[in-house]
Amino acid sequence: MPTLSTSLARPARALAPLAALALLATGCARTAASSADSTTGMRSASAPREGDDARAGAPCEPLETRSPEAPDYKPAFAGQTRACGIRNSAAHEVTVVARGLASPWAVEPLPDGRFLVTEKGGTLRLVARDGTVGAPIAGVPAVDARGQGGLLDVALAPSFATDRTIFWSFTEPREGGNGTSVARGTLSADGTRLEQVQVILRTRPTFANNMHFGSRLAFGPDGFLYVTMGERSVASMRGQAQALDSHLGKVLRIRPDGSPAPGNPFIGREGALPEIWSYGHRNVQAAAVDARGQLWVIEHGPRGGDEVNRVAKGRNYGWPLASYGIEYSGARMPENRVHVEGTEEPFYFWSPIVAPSGAEVYRGSAFPAWRGSLFVGGLASRRLVRLVVDGDRVTGEEHLLTDRNQRIRDVREGPDGALYVVTDGPQGELLRIAPRR
Repeated sequence: MPTLSTSLARPARALAPLAALALLATGCARTAASSADSTTGMRSASAPREGDDARAGAPCEPLETRSPEAPDYKPAFAGQTRACGIRNSAAHEVTVVARGLASPWAVEPLPDGRFLVTEKGGTLRLVARDGTVGAPIAGVPAVDARGQGGLLDVALAPSFATDRTIFWSFTEPREGGNGTSVARGTLSADGTRLEQVQVILRTRPTFANNMHFGSRLAFGPDGFLYVTMGERSVASMRGQAQALDSHLGKVLRIRPDGSPAPGNPFIGREGALPEIWSYGHRNVQAAAVDARGQLWVIEHGPRGGDEVNRVAKGRNYGWPLASYGIEYSGARMPENRVHVEGTEEPFYFWSPIVAPSGAEVYRGSAFPAWRGSLFVGGLASRRLVRLVVDGDRVTGEEHLLTDRNQRIRDVREGPDGALYVVTDGPQGELLRIAPRR
């Protein structure tokens, strides 16, 4: 079964006028295209489909049949979008573990079979194995739950089994506006409260709106924490994604105490924040680390252009200088730019969008056919997307949960090898995807 590769060889965006890049990147260093980046040896996306309806020699057809938002925006390489459609790759069944969750944003399975679930309004809950939803856990700091803000992601510390430490991200009310912050605390033995709560990271700048906060948390195998950030959406803030003196539109990498992780690319650079790992992101609400320690992020594009990016240290992922999407109004992005020198091409993109939220790279044994697949939740698309990755290309795409017509907010693998999904909305559900009995 193909697995996710850690190879970083893929093409940087093609040449464009340097003045366009400089427009929003004034004062920021641009990353040069790697000499290893090459389009030679591309893998075609026309391989036969896996699954029950694969046929030897059958034509490859994508699952998406609608017209892209910008039909004249051509992908940079074969397989960058609309990979081969896959159906019925593994027999599975879906059961409802819990109902009545108030706009859940994240689920984190515990080693004992229970679940931590964040609710956007500011509540953290424990859900028992039998689906019983616990009372709110005490000790969560105040959140600004307007718009896209609130209590967001939650992650167990690598040391949770011995010290019960958890981390969470939230929209923090601040003087002059709000911002994404990260806190840590200890879950009490009875699961009723958080103790020794500390806010370890307050991203800056503070801004007064209610959009594009990110934010996903993912631990690398080195024990350092990746934090994904949005750029706050409005046109006046988009340039923050290119500014190295801002956390907005970035992937950050920190120690468990919130300090910059050693080895970060901009430590010691004048005018650059030392927590930054990569930049040029729009609004990253999905992130996962694969079995080899490679970080994957999936970010909301504008109208069209949702991106999967395999993140590398110090790289520029293009926003707002380059995008396969257009404005929500239907207007083209400034100067109609798709490819810009010095920025990375997305590993994969969707147009129309899936509206990604939550991601997991499957490592379990319950579904051998899915091992190594990248799963992505879809909000507007109301589906769970599975991507098959072989080396430097997506070679297949499967859509799950399409019959439920629910916005998928997060997906996590449990210790039993099942996938656990939370659905968005005032009566959200916790779902279990397991092999069919």
